[in-house]
Amino acid sequence: MPLQFYLKTFAKLTTNELYEILQLRSEVFVVEQDCVYQDIDGKDEKALHLFAYKNDKIIAYARIFGSGDYFDAASIGRVVVKQSERKYGYGHELMKEANKTVAIYFNTTKIHLSAQQYLVKFYNAHGYKEVGEGYLEDGIPHIGMVKE
Repeated sequence: MPLQFYLKTFAKLTTNELYEILQLRSEVFVVEQDCVYQDIDGKDEKALHLFAYKNDKIIAYARIFGSGDYFDAASIGRVVVKQSERKYGYGHELMKEANKTVAIYFNTTKIHLSAQQYLVKFYNAHGYKEVGEGYLEDGIPHIGMVKE
């Protein structure tokens, strides 16, 4: 069964939604990936927050920015699916919805993202191409990717 997505500005998130989003991001990006970094980076206030529930828990999330709010182009970041839910293809549903959200809210199909190197093929499947050289971000290999 496909996920139902919700889209909210930072100001419209409930306290519980924000808590669950930060918990999911921390669970995956800090604990699972064993990466100490500052997730709460002061950019959430500018972002649109896209998320989906399963069994009353947020299990998929991405934050979306308009042109100039993070990169020159519109961008998608903090793309995350709870580890136990990845086998259902929810990451692909999330990216389709995120791409659609950028087109609707920011009237563009040009999107930038900073991808973890091991996910390049995943993003390729959604129309993204690598740009520039790879780099380390918080100790994890990344590469810039753009969808035109």
